[in-house]
Amino acid sequence: MEGGGRAKKGAGGRRGGGARKKPVSRSVKAGLQFPVGRIGRYLKMGRYSERVGTGAPIYLAAVLEYLAAEVLELAGNAARDNKKSRIIPRHVLLAVRNDDELGKLLAGVTIAHGGVLPNINPVLLPKQSASKEAKSPKATKSPPKA
Repeated sequence: MEGGGRAKKGAGGRRGGGARKKPVSRSVKAGLQFPVGRIGRYLKMGRYSERVGTGAPIYLAAVLEYLAAEVLELAGNAARDNKKSRIIPRHVLLAVRNDDELGKLLAGVTIAHGGVLPNINPVLLPKQSASKEAKSPKATKSPPKA
């Protein structure tokens, strides 16, 4: 008798009814929402370098996710300030331009349908407010009637 009553093992002993592990994405392993695998693929396809390390797409995904969360939080606050329930490009622009660090990062970026920050040069404002302030102290300094 050949085989001696033993079943032949194939594929490294995994031929039997052993349950396969469910695949876990690198995004889940890293605790991220952004796709680590897709970013890694784009890094390779973009030919930024000959080789791409395993940590590079994870790091880049984490940085992009943080920036997106920051912009969305500030844009959500701008939408709430304008009594709106949806974020529109105007809210994104207000969020980015009113934040010092994001404004510096996205200084050369044009946001479509964002408009501009409301700003009036003080030189262009009428000087009535200054004259009213000057008149009001004079009125209080008048001597009482005898």
